Amino acid sequence: MFVYDTRNQEEEKMRKNVKKVIAPLLAAAMALSCTVCVSAAEDETIKLTVWGAEEDQNLLKELTDKFQEKYADQKFDIQIGVESESTAKDTILTDVEAGADVYAFADDQLPDLVKAGALLKLDDYAEALQLADTTLDDVKAANVEGAIDAATIDGSLYAFPRAADNGYFLYYDSSVISEEDAANWDSLLEAADKAGKKVGMTLASGWYNASFFYGAGFTTGLNDDGTTTMDWNGTSADGYTGVDVVKGMLDIASNPAFMAVADGDMSNQLASGNLAACVSGTWDAITAKEVFGDGYAATKLPTFTVGDKQVQQGSVAGYKYVGVNGYSENSGWAVLLAEYLTNEESQQMFFDQRESGPSNKNVAASDSVQENVALAALAAQSEYAQAQKVGGKYWDPAKTFGELIAQGTLSADDDNAIQEALDNLVEGANASVE
Repeated sequence: MFVYDTRNQEEEKMRKNVKKVIAPLLAAAMALSCTVCVSAAEDETIKLTVWGAEEDQNLLKELTDKFQEKYADQKFDIQIGVESESTAKDTILTDVEAGADVYAFADDQLPDLVKAGALLKLDDYAEALQLADTTLDDVKAANVEGAIDAATIDGSLYAFPRAADNGYFLYYDSSVISEEDAANWDSLLEAADKAGKKVGMTLASGWYNASFFYGAGFTTGLNDDGTTTMDWNGTSADGYTGVDVVKGMLDIASNPAFMAVADGDMSNQLASGNLAACVSGTWDAITAKEVFGDGYAATKLPTFTVGDKQVQQGSVAGYKYVGVNGYSENSGWAVLLAEYLTNEESQQMFFDQRESGPSNKNVAASDSVQENVALAALAAQSEYAQAQKVGGKYWDPAKTFGELIAQGTLSADDDNAIQEALDNLVEGANASVE
């Protein structure tokens, strides 16, 4: 008789659990034992790895070259890799020790990264920052308060703010879609259909599909134990039911002029020329401008139908950061590089080349930023936006739920099936964290 030996599996599981427990402790010890870590032997080459979005690769190369010019007395070997801000946490937490020294990520990932020891506490690196002629107080004063607050845990700063544009709005081709058409989903889709075009939005993502529920007054919350609270399967404070919100979403998704776009694929769909409008953020501004040409326009998200009323679609507002891995062997230099990639000059370059919305107050106040089409739309939507507080167990159920909407698996005539889908979503998001 064959007997399967599970001892090796159990031993491996124990090792992983121990690693989870000691990772933050090791990171803290490393920080205390190497507060500055910017000295090097005369012939020593400091090796650093930087991860950033694919569309930022050329700019990151330009900035890291300028960083090396600034510290010309030191030899560097800086490697740049591709990693989206939206997936940085998942990749880093697969193996924190093998992760990049310096990496960009979105604000909602910060609590889990800190818990895993994947981010240095920047307060421990004040002496290193002196080489850059700056202090943490300078960094805090230079950036908008919300960006600093979102990167602060128990009074300590864990990442350098780089952008305050982690939100979405509506791009549209004004030669096809009028400003009035763009005001609500019904007229928007009708105008696109007349032109033989489509309106794109990502539904299979809890970051995007939450916009409908937030607009109708529903909430999510992050508990101390890392679990998520959400009320989408009930009735909101505004008196709407989750079932009615889903019916509104299904009405949009079932329209022949609507295109459900895979997360991260909006730029390609824009470039295809099939879209007359889309829900996206500043990262697609350059592509939208090229595709729509003289018709390039942007505005807040449309209203949508909930029951017999028009409800303003909400959205998620957030920030982008550059942090330093708690396991970086050259942590002091990594801190200096992260600071450099996010300082005023660099944020200006991110805006100039990538139309990224700055968190730096001086850059944000410039005429060029104030007159930017995409950032003006982001500002208009900000009135209806909120920070998304959710735990790690939220994302997969929210994605699955969005896929049900996008694929038309649910019927607007079946209230019971819709309610069951909402109950499953909430149950999955509320699951305890291992």
